[in-house]
Amino acid sequence: MATLEVDLIDIGTLIKRDPNFRGGRPCIAGTGVSVRRIVGWYQLGESPEDIADNYPHLALGQVYAALAYYHANQAPLNAEFAAEEAEEDRLEKEWLANRSTAQ
Repeated sequence: MATLEVDLIDIGTLIKRDPNFRGGRPCIAGTGVSVRRIVGWYQLGESPEDIADNYPHLALGQVYAALAYYHANQAPLNAEFAAEEAEEDRLEKEWLANRSTAQ
């Protein structure tokens, strides 16, 4: 039986976490797009196909890999997302307080 030579992608290589990039957030390898961003678009009702169509630098397989990574790690990622949101809220309140005292 003849084998067909094809470049196969190991899906384990599609998501990267680097403490020196994007604060260690999981991102689609080779892009600056975080798993959190993909999940956010998905939760807003965009289909994986819509996301890939709207962001042509992303392949459909990359979008699905981000969603699979999220679903496989949902509890710890939700905790990370909540902590990031709390920190964003804290920084915004601090900025607003500093802004009002500076005026």
